[in-house]
Amino acid sequence: MDPRKDADYQSYASTTDRPVVRPVRSISSFSDSLMCMDRMFRDANITTTLLTSKQIPDYSAKVPVATKEMIITAISQMSRVSNAFRYVDYEVDIARQDTVQNLTTILLNNNQVQLQRPSLYISGAVSFVDQNVINNRNDFGTSASRLETGFSANKNATLIGLELHLGDFRTRTLIPGIDSANEVTVGNGGQGMDLAGRIGDYGWQLSVGRDYAQGSGAAVRTLVELAMIELLGKWAKVPYWQCLTLEQSHPSFQRQLRDWFDEGDIGVRQGLVRRSLIAKGYLPQDAANMPANTLAFRRALGEFQADSGMVVNGVVDFSTYERALRDFVALDATGNLTRYGWMSKNPQPVQPGTMPGDPVASSGKAYGTMEPPRSVDLQVENVLLGRTEFQVGEQVFLSATVSRTSHLACYLSDSSGNVMRLLPNAVSTQTVAIANHAVRIPDWMSPNPGFVLTTTAPGTEAVMCMATDDDVSAKLPDTLRGPGLKPIAAFNSVDDVATAYSMALGENGYSRQKVEWTVAPKGKGGR
Repeated sequence: MDPRKDADYQSYASTTDRPVVRPVRSISSFSDSLMCMDRMFRDANITTTLLTSKQIPDYSAKVPVATKEMIITAISQMSRVSNAFRYVDYEVDIARQDTVQNLTTILLNNNQVQLQRPSLYISGAVSFVDQNVINNRNDFGTSASRLETGFSANKNATLIGLELHLGDFRTRTLIPGIDSANEVTVGNGGQGMDLAGRIGDYGWQLSVGRDYAQGSGAAVRTLVELAMIELLGKWAKVPYWQCLTLEQSHPSFQRQLRDWFDEGDIGVRQGLVRRSLIAKGYLPQDAANMPANTLAFRRALGEFQADSGMVVNGVVDFSTYERALRDFVALDATGNLTRYGWMSKNPQPVQPGTMPGDPVASSGKAYGTMEPPRSVDLQVENVLLGRTEFQVGEQVFLSATVSRTSHLACYLSDSSGNVMRLLPNAVSTQTVAIANHAVRIPDWMSPNPGFVLTTTAPGTEAVMCMATDDDVSAKLPDTLRGPGLKPIAAFNSVDDVATAYSMALGENGYSRQKVEWTVAPKGKGGR
């Protein structure tokens, strides 16, 4: 055959080869639980701990998944705000040499890389894969002179077990009592029908069927995230079980959301997400009738997706719908829906036969109070919890977290009445702070943080951080637009800076939070 004659046909290959379904973020039943643990570690003031992991083998060779990488992802998600754990990524694998490993070995030999010893390590394995523990099959058929029929149905369940342990790296001993051994069930099933017959001298056949197969990847991710919550929660001595009882992780919750998404029309889905964006401050209150195809709506939706850790596409797909409505409903102890509506003083009860977004359920109802457009969480990160007193010469470490992706600026007033801008500065020029990611002040994990925060004289010192939706530096007074880490003339406290922001932007044009501490003479205070 002459391939030139197929040129027009082959021209469709590039387009046909592209995926037709948008990518989505890998989310399990414990994704919200990981974020809950992150906040719990922050509230408990867990200091940054280095850990690493051994390879997590699967001796059954039936679950070919990257379990170690799932562990790293779970640790990262539990440390976005708290900075509780950092993973030491170093191993020597003779069989698989790569660029990073080779460069690390070379630079270590030349004292150009400094590796820090982890305090903890994770060990374990996929302990078992019991296939087809239960198996149910049904077959039925008929036969006649000109027609034959057949029907079959089957279903089975497989168990996957994962066991992980936490060890002390210095002694290479496993810590008693800090372990996790859980199993999860994955199922497969199918139905099929066969028809065959004859019409005159001709025969015909028809076969139809449908099957489902739950994969091992999502199952192992669920086990890994549960195990990491248990291991690190036990080690940190925090009430981790509170994060495992969230309503959002209930399977009935997720199934109900999928039913609402499939049964409702596109207008209902977009309306619910639009109300969520308004309630969360991504859209103004007068945007209730804003079409979903407008640039403003797509930008607000994209910002919400980015802040929620999803793939940004500006489209109301199921992942976005699920995330927007995760705080929309509540379940009782039996798994039944007891409330819909974003949390307010008067949440709406669920009526039998109604669905959020339909005319009966939503007409004239209040869907919760308006959340603030943004918030700043600023706290001292020194070792002692709630520390507010320091001695002269001590270093102070803080972190700032914004509830929405915002432009962040932080100011310091010292005991002598000097005011300066800490962030941004000549080294850290970036003003954008990602939602729910802690900004370290100064960045104690960086070899070149740009500055250190050291108490200089007895008295009171304070840091205040401002968050805005846009870069507002052009709207501020000239005195506040100077270089960072330099004294700002005519300002004696961070409250003076807040007054200048209010005059330039209005009270609702920015959000702020301030922390203060007292400085005592060396040897006479500090706790």
